[in-house]
Amino acid sequence: MDQEFDFEGREAVEAQERSWYADSPLGTLVLRYAEVRDLLRDPRLDHNGKRYLEMNGIVDGPIHDWFVPMIVNRDGESHRRLRGLVNKAFTPRMISGLRPFIRAKAEELTDQLASVEVCEFVEDFGNPLPLAVMCELLGVPTEDYDTFRVWTADVGLVFSLAHGGDIPRRVENALVGLNGYVDAIMADKAASPTGDLISALVTARRDDDGLVSVAELRNLIVTLVFAAHDTTRHQLGNAMVAFAAHPDQWRLLAGRPELAARSADEVIRWVPSSRSVYRFAAEDLEFRGVHFPRETFFMMCVGIAQRDPRVFRDGATFDISVTREAPALQFGGGPHHCLGSALARTEVAEVLPVLTGRLGPPVVAGPLGWRPPIGIHGPEPLPLRFDTPGPTRTDR
Repeated sequence: MDQEFDFEGREAVEAQERSWYADSPLGTLVLRYAEVRDLLRDPRLDHNGKRYLEMNGIVDGPIHDWFVPMIVNRDGESHRRLRGLVNKAFTPRMISGLRPFIRAKAEELTDQLASVEVCEFVEDFGNPLPLAVMCELLGVPTEDYDTFRVWTADVGLVFSLAHGGDIPRRVENALVGLNGYVDAIMADKAASPTGDLISALVTARRDDDGLVSVAELRNLIVTLVFAAHDTTRHQLGNAMVAFAAHPDQWRLLAGRPELAARSADEVIRWVPSSRSVYRFAAEDLEFRGVHFPRETFFMMCVGIAQRDPRVFRDGATFDISVTREAPALQFGGGPHHCLGSALARTEVAEVLPVLTGRLGPPVVAGPLGWRPPIGIHGPEPLPLRFDTPGPTRTDR
């Protein structure tokens, strides 16, 4: 619960060496890769959004009304029905079609970084890049970006409610704003559909004869909004912190841009923006010879699990040249594997070659601030200076 606790630090490593799990004031922390992977796919566990909010003192209001019926907190036929609607609209072709937009936006923002001695990376790049991509994907007009960005950043704090303070108020205010905005844009797209995701979802809902209600569709779009923005902006910030500590890896990518996809996977493994993923025991269960009563809270510590030496050779080393066979855990598993995982990887893979091709390795140029360690995690602010670029691939 300590704001300074490091879930990939010495204490976590030592605990992982002793056992696959550890007790905590919140519940059971799962520390090793195999156990996290298996529990994320175990049908005896569920999300139980209602119980999660109750643990944090929320029993009604806007947060409750959004979070409890959210797609990730559904199972069985209800989950399949909503997932089926999204799968019809959010296609690999749609993600692939965003690549030129992502690259062009990254080049534009990199030009701005190159023009200053010290930048605030989150504000100057990490935030506007995924915000623009999300708005392009959903069909949000450019003039609404600034209004949208505060809401989409604050709503992601829902997974940090355990830290208290003003977090519940910020999440609630964001949801009130987003719900009203999404209602209006859904009506616009229904009247005049275009080639964006909201238009596709509205059309798919109509073609399914209203199998998904308007309220369910609004909830789904609000969920997509925060998933497409907040997690990626922190993933980009985390990437810069990782490369600042490993400038040789930055130079390697500058010389070998074909490593872009592998670099994205390594960044997601080494410094995931979702460091923890939770589940509840839906029934009494035995797992790895241990009895866990119903409603046991499991926090999957994916950050340390994705460095588990039992699965990753040299897992405690950040190396973009290595092909890691085991997939990332931060995107969940089974029926609930994250819908936006392909988009997140695409954004990071498109952005990194642009940055490394134009700028030298990042250097942290001042004190860092961090989001709370539980929930979506990353640096803010992140003051950076970029060193002089090294030789390019053609120079070699």
